[in-house]
Amino acid sequence: MIKPRRIVTGINAEGRSEIFLDDTLEPSIDLGGNFFIELWNASPDPLKPTERNYPELEPVVLSPGTGEVKVRYFQIPPRNENYSPEEIENFFAHAFEVIGASHERTDTQKHPGMHATKTIDYIIVLKGDVNLILDESEVSLKPFDVVIQRATSHAWSVYGDEPGLFLAVLIDKKVI
Repeated sequence: MIKPRRIVTGINAEGRSEIFLDDTLEPSIDLGGNFFIELWNASPDPLKPTERNYPELEPVVLSPGTGEVKVRYFQIPPRNENYSPEEIENFFAHAFEVIGASHERTDTQKHPGMHATKTIDYIIVLKGDVNLILDESEVSLKPFDVVIQRATSHAWSVYGDEPGLFLAVLIDKKVI
């Protein structure tokens, strides 16, 4: 499991740039190998680089609030064929409840992790053999592929022996 180092910069009283925060982050949520590490939550308020206040990172909620941005790592373990469809559905129902996203689940007939958020997401695959599942199609992804997710119903599935590791930036957007 990764424990990323986060470095936050700012402007000191002399008007010079410096490091305000240098820390190592633990997973915010770990659900049996599915984990989220919140890196930053940005509000719609004006940026004040002289302030040393940092955004609250917990509780973890899947979607950013109105006008907000979330930056996170997330990991998904490989598919395990030993679980029954009921066990898998129960897991996903619980996982989405934990991250405050039960209402964002969509038609789960294709995959129990199908969901849609009112965001534009920039998701980079860092590790793993991953499939992006959509209502009408599915695509295989490899490390360093980038997905621009535009408020569409989707799920992720990981194949092979290693987990899928992702870096995601989620930006709240009005969807019309």
